[in-house]
Amino acid sequence: MRIMLLANQPELTTRLKHFQATLEELGYQVQVPGFGTRNWMKIGLAVRSILKAEKPDVVHLFNVPDIIYHGLPELRGTGFQKLIYDYRSPWGVETQMRFGSAARRFCEGYERELARGADLITTVNVPLKEKVSCFAPRKEVHVIPNYPSRSFVEAAGSSEGLQGLADDAVIFVGRVCEQEGIANLLRVARENPNQEFWIVGGGPFARWYLRRELDNVRNLGWQPHSRVADFLRKAKVCIIPRDRNVLTPYSTDRSIWKLNEYLNMEKLVVASGITMEEERKNLVVVESPDLGRAIRECKGREPERLAPGDFRFWDGNREAIRRVYEGLI
Repeated sequence: MRIMLLANQPELTTRLKHFQATLEELGYQVQVPGFGTRNWMKIGLAVRSILKAEKPDVVHLFNVPDIIYHGLPELRGTGFQKLIYDYRSPWGVETQMRFGSAARRFCEGYERELARGADLITTVNVPLKEKVSCFAPRKEVHVIPNYPSRSFVEAAGSSEGLQGLADDAVIFVGRVCEQEGIANLLRVARENPNQEFWIVGGGPFARWYLRRELDNVRNLGWQPHSRVADFLRKAKVCIIPRDRNVLTPYSTDRSIWKLNEYLNMEKLVVASGITMEEERKNLVVVESPDLGRAIRECKGREPERLAPGDFRFWDGNREAIRRVYEGLI
């Protein structure tokens, strides 16, 4: 079976890369076309040309922005045989946050088209399964959570460059932006001047957000993924300081990559603006005004040790992915 995985930026789509590795381990022939552009129209045209030329057995497309794939189900039989729609994120809801409810309705029209046109659907958690099922009630939907690879946790650590950093720091990893909660992080840092905070990440507006330096905040910038693990090992508490918004019901412990990396490393995690699907050891979920209190409480305790059944790794999805593809034959 020849499989083509589609995303508008495949080189940056972690979920696609994990699927690719697992499918290749299962013996499938996998193609991942690149596009060399971020122009949606050019990508959409390129997708159609590639499908007509390559004619894979299965197309597995990873959504956002869904408009790129408008009309794709109509190529069944000429460009491919089976279509899987990976509903990894609610594009319409994301767009609503910036442009309002009319934009959400517009975007969800394309989500509905792809959900109804797919042979089956994959997604990352139960809330998104329920949402996409509203578009296509009779379609089979498989939940494949965003769990990280074992290699991130098991890689040998290095203390190089960590000298002089506090052993009880609170660490934030990710894009420095409003959606990821940078304002909440800086507020908590100001409220706790004796607590050291690390920022491992960046973004186009990072310098603006961090223009007013705080003595207890260290901006460590973007780091290689393997290097992030070293900072996590040294930190005391990991923080995800998001605000509650329309995305909160769909942002869960099964869908947030970095949250599962933290928990798999047996770190204490304080998070806001997310939803818990299951009880997880060492995870404290609060409203954003309570982040500071939760951090102070975590400082007084040690993380619980994880039993084998408490870890969440991508290879645990292997059999579920096998069933998805065997179901298409």
